[in-house]
Amino acid sequence: MGTIHNEILIQAPVEKIWGVLASPELLDKYDPTVRKSSLISNERTSLGAKRRVEMLDGKNWFEEKITECKPNEALTYELTACSFPVHKLKHSYTFQKLGGQTKVSQIMEYTVKFGLIGRLLDVLMIRKQSDAGIKKFFGGLKSYIETR
Repeated sequence: MGTIHNEILIQAPVEKIWGVLASPELLDKYDPTVRKSSLISNERTSLGAKRRVEMLDGKNWFEEKITECKPNEALTYELTACSFPVHKLKHSYTFQKLGGQTKVSQIMEYTVKFGLIGRLLDVLMIRKQSDAGIKKFFGGLKSYIETR
């Protein structure tokens, strides 16, 4: 299993950040790698809320649901289906108030498909591409929240 850790400081209260991250259909508003994010469940912002995401490349997509939801403390999305060479994936967020800023931390845990070949692809390519995508996601999140 691979693990990628990222964090960012955002000039906003945790409640504002939480409101954006816990709303599955808003992802396309701030993630520059996403073309469209659609809510696919009756739940909107709590346990079980699901989204389908179409990537900007027009080929790739994924679906995920909220599996942990502690308002303003912890939030986890888990992959339920995707076009990527990933078998299992979850990304968990925690929040820490630091004066007028909030530190948002993300831990992404994933397992690639295709056994040994998949693990080799992970070392050569998947991990680097995933980390770069998360950094773009965080940059977009920061910009979106700080300019609203």
